[in-house]
Amino acid sequence: MATGPGRVLGSLAAAALGCFAWGLVEANLFTVRHVRVPILPPGGEELRILHVSDLHLTSKQHFKLDFIRSLASLRPDLVVNTGDNIADATAIFPLMAAWNSLRFTPGVFVFGSNDYYAPRFKNPLKYLLYGRSHAEEDPVELPWRTLRDKMTDVGWKDLTHSRETLEVKGYALAFRGTDDAHLGRDDYTLVAGPADDDADLTIGVTHAPYLRILDAMAEDGMDLILAGHTHGGQVCVPGYGALVTNCDLEAARVKGLSSHTQGGRTSALHVSAGVGTSPFAPYRFACRPEVTLLTLVPRDTGFATGDSVG
Repeated sequence: MATGPGRVLGSLAAAALGCFAWGLVEANLFTVRHVRVPILPPGGEELRILHVSDLHLTSKQHFKLDFIRSLASLRPDLVVNTGDNIADATAIFPLMAAWNSLRFTPGVFVFGSNDYYAPRFKNPLKYLLYGRSHAEEDPVELPWRTLRDKMTDVGWKDLTHSRETLEVKGYALAFRGTDDAHLGRDDYTLVAGPADDDADLTIGVTHAPYLRILDAMAEDGMDLILAGHTHGGQVCVPGYGALVTNCDLEAARVKGLSSHTQGGRTSALHVSAGVGTSPFAPYRFACRPEVTLLTLVPRDTGFATGDSVG
């Protein structure tokens, strides 16, 4: 029987193995979070936004595809997709088939790095050392143009360096979006400028919540900013939270509803912890995969609430 240091090391190894095994299980415990945000003009009815991010889908992930299909039962008024949809080229057809029940729901999207390029193995210790991943040399391009065309074919608007206005449930919603800041593809100047005074709500959409994007959108007067990318930290410490955000956003705002202030203006900020993981790191710990149903209500109905699980 092991004694002393050997017994301690054995116990630590068993605990680590148990945590890893749970992480593999937790990565498939798909969750719907419900958040109430009072930012609409007074007197109107609620508006339900389904925020989806970071699916990282492969064609063989049948449980995840079932979850995507089930989202139609939430009956959202609008879908906002903040990128990293696929992990390989064969995932596009099953993804769009799973979205089919929401094809008549208005939607907008931007892309992330894993819409453009296939994932590769990365040493997880580098995330702890550097706080973020870095661009690969000679990346393998995914068929992102096909994905973009399939998504626009169902009527969803591509917000990549674009502004769009949609009429949803009687509200004029003015959107602006950027390309992926994690890859350095962002150029906010292409959509910069004061918020649309004729809109009932102004919404900024981006994949990775880098501070340069959040600062610019908040200063321009966006009422709401939506982003993903962080995976909520993916591996978190119970009672403490995320260790990394994979960008320059602080860990306290790695997921969920918060706010962002710049230039004397404040925007509501929602960062999705996302649904998937890289195929090379298929685990989550103390950070369940999620989508969020944001229920927007008039400003005069009380404070924002969040993090109820459905």
